[in-house]
Amino acid sequence: MSLIEVDHVSKNYDVILQRSGMENVWKNIFCPDRKVVCAVQDISFAIEAGELVGFIGENGAGKSTTIKMISGILFPTSGRISVAGICPYLKREKNARNIGAVFGQRSRLNWDLPMLDSFELHKEIYRIDSGSYRKNVDRFIEMLHMQDFCNTPVRQLSLGQRMKAEVALSMLHEPAILYLDEPTIGLDVLAKQQIREFIKERNRLEGITTILTSHDMKDLDSICKRIIILSKGSILFDGSMERFKQEYTKESVAEFTYAEKRSDQDISSGSVRVILDREHRLVVGYSPAKMTTAQLVETVSARYEINDFTIKAPDIEDMVRGIYEREEGMP
Repeated sequence: MSLIEVDHVSKNYDVILQRSGMENVWKNIFCPDRKVVCAVQDISFAIEAGELVGFIGENGAGKSTTIKMISGILFPTSGRISVAGICPYLKREKNARNIGAVFGQRSRLNWDLPMLDSFELHKEIYRIDSGSYRKNVDRFIEMLHMQDFCNTPVRQLSLGQRMKAEVALSMLHEPAILYLDEPTIGLDVLAKQQIREFIKERNRLEGITTILTSHDMKDLDSICKRIIILSKGSILFDGSMERFKQEYTKESVAEFTYAEKRSDQDISSGSVRVILDREHRLVVGYSPAKMTTAQLVETVSARYEINDFTIKAPDIEDMVRGIYEREEGMP
């Protein structure tokens, strides 16, 4: 049995439509127009213990709604959800003790108190024993470089400092599952990198199952081993990051430096495209779906004496954009 099971789940919202004009004021109050908006439409997936899973999607694709349903915040309109053998939205207290969550910039830290006071409150709420609490606090402060602002009131912290504290707070009670909805939004490069490394390290040491949504593709590429792509409430792709790159990478670019040419024969083919060849530098484009890196090197080395080479894969954000463009029927 998987740790998280989502079986044919849908979520609909009843939206009130406001008519414009003074003549419609009473109609808007007593007999408003309504329409049903489908935020999530018949999705199914399973997540095993210890997985690092990323959710990708445009605004309104259903990412946050899905996370909130499996974390127990929202009820689905239809379908079944099981988290560690329980229904998360019917047994919320039991489910809450087994999960940690960070939802964007919605803070659970007490605004007027130092960070450590919020940690102490969390300790009492979750009944964390003193030994585990002290061990985790010391470790988290060191890993996230929070020594300089432990006793600073939360209202005086920078966004990056506060998000570090939020992520640490979500893991203090050693949850089995961690939900992260846009945890690095608006942060500087250094803060993002420290939070990414912290998440990966906690997964490696404790096996925490982590589900992450982010518009920052570097978050997903550096943290997640599996991704689920949503569009208009439906799943477009569910598989490993490696398979995603293999299937949706149109062309990678390889740059070779060579001592001399062994042959003047052109290496261009259906799988290889020469972009530049001069001054002992060869740049080619190739399709990873048609040719492995080893096959490319073998092809090039048959005609060039290679000194060194580098491979540059296309940006994951470009690949995701391409998927959405194809979904919309754009050329």
